Amino acid sequence: MGKLGTYALIALLWLLHWLPLRWLAALGWGLGGVLHRVAGSRRRVALRNVELCFPEKPLAEREALVREHFGWLGRSLLERGLLWYASDRRLLRLMRIEGNIKLAEQVDRPVMWLMPHFVGLDWSGPALMLNQARPGASIYQRQSNALLDEALRKARSRFGTTKLVDRHEGVRSVLRAIRDGYSFLNLPDMDFGPKDSAFIPFFGVPANTLLAPAKIAQAAKMVVQPVVVTMLPKGQGIVIHAHEPLQHYPSGDLEADANHFHRWLEDRIREHPAQYLWVHKRFKTRPPGEASLYSR
Repeated sequence: MGKLGTYALIALLWLLHWLPLRWLAALGWGLGGVLHRVAGSRRRVALRNVELCFPEKPLAEREALVREHFGWLGRSLLERGLLWYASDRRLLRLMRIEGNIKLAEQVDRPVMWLMPHFVGLDWSGPALMLNQARPGASIYQRQSNALLDEALRKARSRFGTTKLVDRHEGVRSVLRAIRDGYSFLNLPDMDFGPKDSAFIPFFGVPANTLLAPAKIAQAAKMVVQPVVVTMLPKGQGIVIHAHEPLQHYPSGDLEADANHFHRWLEDRIREHPAQYLWVHKRFKTRPPGEASLYSR
């Protein structure tokens, strides 16, 4: 995307943020329908992921789930405008908090928030930062588009999440931020290649999984609290569920901890299956000698 296109996109998001959430929801659902028709490669990835994770579902049910997923995905894209530009007061009014979101202020150890990739994920940052005094740090993937990169950095730091650690800086920079008093917002469920990872079953399919979450939690003696975002239909709001801390995590066994989290995450996905990020190639990296699962 060129400069003109990027400026147009940013301007559009700014204009859309003035709309009521129910209007944004309707527009986003329409955008999702369009994306479902035109984004053939991502639709096929989503269908394949759902087939791998829910082989017991009939084809028609899997296709319906993916169509619904694109509706939620379209909504999440347009709601970026709210997250980038809406006032703190408005965002708090749109969010419903469930669970103990102030845990980091109540324990004498640093806290890691595990935030899996549900489509409303970006709401978790402002929800956490607007509800407590402790600052947060998160790993940031630099964007190739400089204008978009600047806009994203401003958006993700305006709620107090002022420490954005470049992914290439590694674990030491994260640990340094934690020692400096930051909580850690961690996105644990994507395939970033084989480095520092292991193949852990995810819905019964070996998935290349980062071992860093448990490794960091163990090194910094952290309390680990999962946070899940659920988007309500028809613009009724956003639910931020701060779950109870994971018990016996970290355990000292990195692969066992990854298994523990996957079993927990599978249960959350079953509660709202269409809102998980199925368009990501979660099973892209394969064990040595195993063929791609996306070549069909």
